Amino acid sequence: MASDVDTAPLVGRAELVQTVRSALLGDVAQGQTAAVFLTGESGVGKTRILGEVGVRLRAAGALVLTGSCLDIGDASPLHPLLQALRRFDADLTAAQARTSSAVRGLLQVFADETGGPEGAGTLLERVSRGLHLIAEGRPLVLILDDLQWVDRSTRQLLLYLLAGLGDLQLSVLAAVRAESLQGAHPLRRVLTELRRLRTVRVLDLSPLDRADTEQLAAAVVGRPLPVEAAEQVWQRSGGNPFVIEELARDLRDGRDGLSETLREIFLDRVDALPQHAHAVVHAVAAGVEPVQHWLLAEVLHLPDGELIEAARAAVAHRLLVSADDGYRLRHRLVAEVLAHELLPAERSGLHRRYAEALTAAPGELRQARLAHHWRLAGEPARALPAAVGAAQEAERLHGYAEAHRHWTVALQLAGDSASPEVDRVELLGNAAEAAHHCGEHARALALLEELAAVRGGAPSCALHIRRARYLAAAGRSALAEKEYERALDAADCSPRERATAAARLAELLLHLGRYADAGRRAREALALAAEVEGSTTEVVLASSALGFSDAYLEDPEAGLAVVRQALETAERSGQPEDVACAYLHLAELLTGPLNILEEGVVVARRGAERVAELGLGRTYETRLLAIATNGLFRVGQWAEAEKVLAAALRHRPSGADAVELLLARCRLSVGYGDIAAADRDLDAVATVLAGGGARHVIPLLTLRAGLSMWEGRHDVARQAVQRGLTESRSDDVTILSALVWHGLRAEAEAHASRTVEVDPTAVRRLRDVTERVARKSASAARPVRSVVDGFLALCAAEVSRLDGSDPELWAASVAEWDRRNHPYPAAYSRLRQAEALLARRSRVATAGKLLREAYEVAQALGAVPLTSEIRELAGRARVSLAERDSADAAGSVEPADDELATLTSREREVLALVAEGLTNREIGQRLFISERTIGVHVSHIFDKLQVRTRVQASAIHLRNARG
Repeated sequence: MASDVDTAPLVGRAELVQTVRSALLGDVAQGQTAAVFLTGESGVGKTRILGEVGVRLRAAGALVLTGSCLDIGDASPLHPLLQALRRFDADLTAAQARTSSAVRGLLQVFADETGGPEGAGTLLERVSRGLHLIAEGRPLVLILDDLQWVDRSTRQLLLYLLAGLGDLQLSVLAAVRAESLQGAHPLRRVLTELRRLRTVRVLDLSPLDRADTEQLAAAVVGRPLPVEAAEQVWQRSGGNPFVIEELARDLRDGRDGLSETLREIFLDRVDALPQHAHAVVHAVAAGVEPVQHWLLAEVLHLPDGELIEAARAAVAHRLLVSADDGYRLRHRLVAEVLAHELLPAERSGLHRRYAEALTAAPGELRQARLAHHWRLAGEPARALPAAVGAAQEAERLHGYAEAHRHWTVALQLAGDSASPEVDRVELLGNAAEAAHHCGEHARALALLEELAAVRGGAPSCALHIRRARYLAAAGRSALAEKEYERALDAADCSPRERATAAARLAELLLHLGRYADAGRRAREALALAAEVEGSTTEVVLASSALGFSDAYLEDPEAGLAVVRQALETAERSGQPEDVACAYLHLAELLTGPLNILEEGVVVARRGAERVAELGLGRTYETRLLAIATNGLFRVGQWAEAEKVLAAALRHRPSGADAVELLLARCRLSVGYGDIAAADRDLDAVATVLAGGGARHVIPLLTLRAGLSMWEGRHDVARQAVQRGLTESRSDDVTILSALVWHGLRAEAEAHASRTVEVDPTAVRRLRDVTERVARKSASAARPVRSVVDGFLALCAAEVSRLDGSDPELWAASVAEWDRRNHPYPAAYSRLRQAEALLARRSRVATAGKLLREAYEVAQALGAVPLTSEIRELAGRARVSLAERDSADAAGSVEPADDELATLTSREREVLALVAEGLTNREIGQRLFISERTIGVHVSHIFDKLQVRTRVQASAIHLRNARG
């Protein structure tokens, strides 16, 4: 079954194509026969595989004949072979007269055949001799499609030739529609006979998996699919390529509903079923998969023997899949098709029988299924308790996304049932909390506003606290702070609520970088919590904030101990959000102010696994993975950082969770030089951060400045830095010092490029801020001072570029960053030190060594813009970046490392996929990276391997893979 609209790429079948090609040609000895029979449901891609393999076999020098069987019984003996010969003869040129004569001679054999049972064996011998003449010593491959309709003569010919009776090196590739091989179909006996031959293989072609389904649909549509659309295509298609393509074209062309083509195809297949099998498929389509056998029996009221036979027929026709846990539709699309074939009364009756059977069944009630079936049976009052029960069960198991869905259904049912016993305020509150926990922050806020409207009157203290929590999670920090202040000022605020508001406000202030304020609020919260029993959550939040504040401002060891204690307390309490917050603050403290990066990355990744177990994957897990990404970036493990980032992005977070992740991805993009991707992420962050605090805004503007400098837009970089300097409420001198460095660097770049005038006022302001940062960091904890000193060294060196760069200042910066094991700023500082030395025409050899060291680091990181600048300076100074130590060059007797030694692990991954023949888009989809970033990697690979084409790079990869 092939589409006649347009041709989609072949997805997910590369390994199979190679396997089939090898079985038919590569693994076949001279004079032997071989065969591969592809079985599978209609639309799974059998015909496409035949074509792809045929192209490869022809390219390998085989003679390929292709034909198709017809659904007209035995009226046309040897039709597929006749068709193949006629097609082959039509393609021959005048220079191939000898081959054409052999083909026409064999066709004449068929024309002269008089029939009769005694002549059958003679005909087979003559056909074999004729094919031998046509092959002219080449391997001959006969490709047959729709073999389920094969005529008797062709079946006999296949058995004759594949048994080796025809003195011919022949391979056969055939496709068989699996659902047609029912009962006593004659081809079943043929395949049984052929399976006994060692060189015959029968391969079942499975549907595509989820990733390949999304890739194929995206290729047809021409762009990546939104999450909901991708999920819908996967659920409806079951991985069937033909169905995927049809659904994707409907998406691309803006068509709603189901195409008539698909509708008729599936209806024909259902209508071909026996009566009871027809009923089984209808019942499973109405059920919640998997539908257990006992449940199906209760719903259909069929004797067990008849039910088993009916189910067997539906499975054989490839409409159902049977497993130990029950029956499933092979394609959920069938449910959509059949939904329109039943009368409303029939549909509601089916659902009622399901609900009654589930209610009467002994053991645990299946609340989600009950709610579903009672709702579709038209019984909202009976569905509502089940929906509430399903939501509560999901929350007990930390399945907050599922709980949110069930609470939403409960709200809809409450509106339909109009029961006076329904507490809509409670339902709204539960639905809002579940939405908050699963990362649907905008939905949580909307439900909370509806709750406030239903309740009426002045907002309570509890409502202020909840609204503040949701606003903070949505990234609207300024509004969240105001809500917490309103809660603390509310007259109805109980001691427990006051402790809660103070603790959560302390946590918010911590995220805003206002560490002194956070410490004060944390102490207040701890004092309030001491007066309230059962205030573990408040103690955990306040202790984490206080420990972080103390570690940053006063005593790192004491503060770290407090945060570790908060994590232990949270683990003992077992509350998911407490555990998540404690892990978050500990990982942030280690990778941030304390600069204990290796341990911080380990804690972040361990914490991510833990909170994922607690059902907070979309929220806290993504934040923890963003922290791990930032730590890996700073220590120079960019390829590993990309992998961690890809894992986090699968959650598709929103709000503040998305901000952390987008900023982390943007750092990598800026470093790699993927300007478009970085720009896109910065715009997205700016949109989310309306009302955000300095702790996110300053990094955003710092990255904007860095990106603009690589683009040569130094005036835009200056504007970004100046905006960042207005964020004066943060105590975080580390992020402020990084911003100031970028500002001074922008002025130095403007001076060097002479494209933009240096702004003396901006320079004065930046130098003033630098001095203020130095004074402020003097009272900070030692680890904080250590990091800030590195940025201050960069600032001093950048200032020197305005009036003749000082190599000694750059040497000091190199030493600072080397001591902290931060390779990127150290490599940048080496570049500038070398530039200063070359400008003074002194210590040229030292400058060359510095450039080579910087180049090696930049290459290993994949930092394309930095690499380009190093290469440009080296070119102007005529410094060889490939030069090695003289001692190494003279004394080297060992063989050189493999040619891929200079590539990072991520670049090796990309190169391996390039060698497979994948495009940049396909590689990006495989590795969860943007197409532009893949382009940057490929460019970098070409540069390192000193090649110009993908073919040359692939050859190097294959050469080293063999070694």
